[in-house]
Amino acid sequence: MNLFIEMLFKPDQRFYYLSWVFIVAFSVCVHEFAHAWTASRLGDDTAARNGHLTLNPFVQMGTSSLIMLALFGIAWGAAPVDPSRLRSRGASALVSFAGPGSNLLLSLIFAGLAVGLGNIAAPAITGFFKLGSAANGVLFFFNMLPIPMFDGWSIFSLFVPAMRRVTMQQAQTFMWFFIMLVFMTRLGGFIWTAGYLVSGIMLLFWGGLLGM
Repeated sequence: MNLFIEMLFKPDQRFYYLSWVFIVAFSVCVHEFAHAWTASRLGDDTAARNGHLTLNPFVQMGTSSLIMLALFGIAWGAAPVDPSRLRSRGASALVSFAGPGSNLLLSLIFAGLAVGLGNIAAPAITGFFKLGSAANGVLFFFNMLPIPMFDGWSIFSLFVPAMRRVTMQQAQTFMWFFIMLVFMTRLGGFIWTAGYLVSGIMLLFWGGLLGM
């Protein structure tokens, strides 16, 4: 099994490696910033008081996540949110959606840059922006999965009361079970495909809008 970081030492894959690391780190930081900012606007300043109104990857991701990103190409963040301080359960769902929603917006922005610069920029530059759009599409779908401890769980639990009765121990068990499914079954491929589908739609949107 090859490590993701091995791409760094292959001249034909180095640009992809560096692009992916930068895009994912930036996108995760934006994701966590969106959680922190939205929570502070809706009554909970926990993340803001802990310094999460920033795009600093050492704050939003931490050393362990950055190492995993460099080695395996995967990363995470965790802006602290106290649901009890939010104004309502609906506010909690909005805070949860802010993260993946920011990834959806980034996917749109990256796609717009790819299309808008398509005729004037080098292929590597447009390829970078297309990768940014696709990566954020993947992050959007992954975080929207109705898995405990994921943003999607908090969002869907607003509409499914039974989900709110799951204990923390049960939630952790379900989370690891579903994560194993993602990485060991076709579910992971489905998420990847769905993310690229979102990116394709964004590219078509901008192509039609700009007449390209």
